[in-house]
Amino acid sequence: MTVTTVTTVTTATRTTGTRCFPGGDDGPPALVVVAHGSRDPRALRTVRALLDRVRARRPGLPVHLGHIELNAPLLSDTLAALGDRRAVLVPLLLSRGYHVKRDIPETAAAFPVRARVARPLGPHPLLVDALHGRLAEAGWDRRPGDAVVLAAAGSRDPDSATDTGRTARLLAARLGVPVVPAYATTAAPTVPAALAALGSAGHRRIAVASCFTAPGRFATECAAAAPWTTSAPLGTHPAMAELLLRRYEEALSDTPTPLRTRARLQPA
Repeated sequence: MTVTTVTTVTTATRTTGTRCFPGGDDGPPALVVVAHGSRDPRALRTVRALLDRVRARRPGLPVHLGHIELNAPLLSDTLAALGDRRAVLVPLLLSRGYHVKRDIPETAAAFPVRARVARPLGPHPLLVDALHGRLAEAGWDRRPGDAVVLAAAGSRDPDSATDTGRTARLLAARLGVPVVPAYATTAAPTVPAALAALGSAGHRRIAVASCFTAPGRFATECAAAAPWTTSAPLGTHPAMAELLLRRYEEALSDTPTPLRTRARLQPA
């Protein structure tokens, strides 16, 4: 019987699960981008376009897509097709939570693939680059009294709120205005509650920064609540492709990228 292990690289620590990642001569480990999945057809088109950007940045790197639910290919099907090859699973998710901690590693452990699970995309300066770029595209420019609501999906896992809060602080430092994290579901405050609180505090122009990887129900609902401008989902912004590759490389080396490091990329 063959004993295997999955190595999960978390934001602060490395946790060894049930599948190892030895070296090999079968070429570079595959990059498997793990998306959540959505009933909105725009989401799948956006994710596929993002993977095309990743392939253009790293010719020769095998890049695959797997969904946790709702869309094909499912992650289980992608991993089954890889056989016993080496792979790095990079969650197309913006914070820690159940999917990153349990769903993805447990799915990988059920297949012969020799896999590592990378960190989620946030918090990271490249994520802030993408958020800032999308706000600028929406017409945001800093003026006295401005504020921003960072709209995220929400999770019952407290680590998710911790990560989103850190992303909000990084974005606030970049923009020079208050940034309040808020959520579309499950966690508090809701986006409307955060908007109301900032308005009561005297902020005159409040933008909503969409901390979503692709269009979908949550992004649409948060945009509808905005009293002024809302940025588009992060989608194919060049910083997102760079961040997927950065998480891939970090998982190979187990070396985290310092948050003070910034890449300067142009918007898509």
